[in-house]
Amino acid sequence: MSTSIRAIMLSNRRQGVSDLYTTEILARVNTFCRLDPVCYTESDLEPAGQFADVGIIFSTWGMPEMGDEAISRIFPSLRLLLYAAGSVQTFARPFLRRGIRLCSAWRANAVLVAEYTLSAILLANKGFFQTTRLTRKDYRLAQTYSQQFQGNYMARVGIIGAGSVGSLVIEALKPYQMAVYVYDPFLPAERAAELQVTPCSLETLFSSCLTISNHLANLPETRGMLDYRLFSLMQPNATFINTGRGAQVVEDDLIRALREAPGRTALLDVFDPEPPRTDSELLRLHNVFTTPHIAGSMGREVERMADYMADECERWLNDQPLEHEVTLEMLKTMA
Repeated sequence: MSTSIRAIMLSNRRQGVSDLYTTEILARVNTFCRLDPVCYTESDLEPAGQFADVGIIFSTWGMPEMGDEAISRIFPSLRLLLYAAGSVQTFARPFLRRGIRLCSAWRANAVLVAEYTLSAILLANKGFFQTTRLTRKDYRLAQTYSQQFQGNYMARVGIIGAGSVGSLVIEALKPYQMAVYVYDPFLPAERAAELQVTPCSLETLFSSCLTISNHLANLPETRGMLDYRLFSLMQPNATFINTGRGAQVVEDDLIRALREAPGRTALLDVFDPEPPRTDSELLRLHNVFTTPHIAGSMGREVERMADYMADECERWLNDQPLEHEVTLEMLKTMA
């Protein structure tokens, strides 16, 4: 394996890079390529000639968006871009059009989002979110109210989007023997049978499932897809979980549906905009539980994403098949 190929770290969030790419990971990378010791930002890219021999870029959140001309001028020798984070939708296409191979650690992040979602579904099916506050006020009333929930065995769960995260959630639910309904127009019948799920419309999913979890790909056509027409179909004690993207939810419509049936509950880890406006009703409603975008990698979990990309770089240099490559075709349906 040659160590002569030059690699750089590129991100507008230098601190984020140092959190992911630990001293140990960087030392390993330096055994198979020549990595610059600093992280460059977008403001460092001129004059362009200083990066003419760069063959590999390591990045993460904060990857600059660049056009075809800028990539050609600044990185004429670039062959591999390694992104230690999830979605690449904002910057990937110009690189891929130039034949630069792109890898993302979305699978590492997807595992963590699926873990968060599984936990939320298991609790929601037990009525945890609806009864936890009621118990403080009136224990016996909370006991009575909890009888509306039947637990996890054969519970109807709706999964919106069976992509990377949605599929992991479905697999994680199998041991609990739930009835899983899925909305995903791109899901082949063979794959649905393999996952042991029931494909259905959004209307059927929202009206028949007690717990609903959104994992739609973050695409222009999914923006505002989840609106009052759907939220108003929710059962009076249903729970809506969103770890996908806030832009897919018409927040005013969700608020309206939650007000109309106070037994409905929303668990929101994402918003639009993010962070949410300080006057957002979602931060005030008693039947909304919010977290600050923690479903994905946090703390030391982020190091796994950098590990994935170091492994991928080593595979590429050894002419081995890549395990986390993203293509233009994949961008049509992935988050």
